[in-house]
Amino acid sequence: MPDAADPLTPKTYVLVHGAWHGGWCWRDVAALLRARGHRVFAPTLTGLGERRHHLSRDISLSTFVADMMGVMEAEELEDIVLVGHSHGGAVISGVADLMPERIRALVYLDATILQNGESAFGVLPAQVVEERRHKVAETGGLAMPVPDVTAFGIPADHPRAGWVRRRLTPHPVGSYESPLALAHPVGNGRACTYISCTDPLYLPLQPARDWARAQPGWSWREIATGHDAMVLAPEALVGLLEEAG
Repeated sequence: MPDAADPLTPKTYVLVHGAWHGGWCWRDVAALLRARGHRVFAPTLTGLGERRHHLSRDISLSTFVADMMGVMEAEELEDIVLVGHSHGGAVISGVADLMPERIRALVYLDATILQNGESAFGVLPAQVVEERRHKVAETGGLAMPVPDVTAFGIPADHPRAGWVRRRLTPHPVGSYESPLALAHPVGNGRACTYISCTDPLYLPLQPARDWARAQPGWSWREIATGHDAMVLAPEALVGLLEEAG
């Protein structure tokens, strides 16, 4: 029997995308993980990607948490390595708070970290919040319009830039306004790893990075790529995910 900590031991990964994205963004990472014998699930959150026809003002952070819990229950998943990118970090914290028994480890990939009662708009820099709220008016108060791919650290001339640009969809603003409800500390006792994307740094998330790096027992990793590491450096990211799990 291989050791459970061995990166080559088959594991179950559930990958949670960030704002404006969908499960599609994990395409290359999922393919690499599956080729190495792992099970991989990369659902799309309500109102985004191929589920954009469900976009609603009623979508909240709790909706996203329920999305992921539904997948875990429907697929009867156990011993999960739960990965959250960017805004998906708040989602995996919510899931771990309610279903810790199904989770092996949590991986925060350049991710938002919220404490109980905090919202994304409550922790982001004031200038960023003001800019995003102003742009929400363009959609009638429903969603945040899609930014350029360069906002995610993807160079405009990158081979995958067009692929990402075609798939990004407006993001439900309610998930940024609504608070995260936690009954336990962030991570709820699960093994936690924070992966920081360092080249270039996505500056709005610096407070989350600082907090994670200061947590006793948390692992810290860095990857020299832009914010969308799953698009820009899938091979390197897979190595870190296997280590974290």
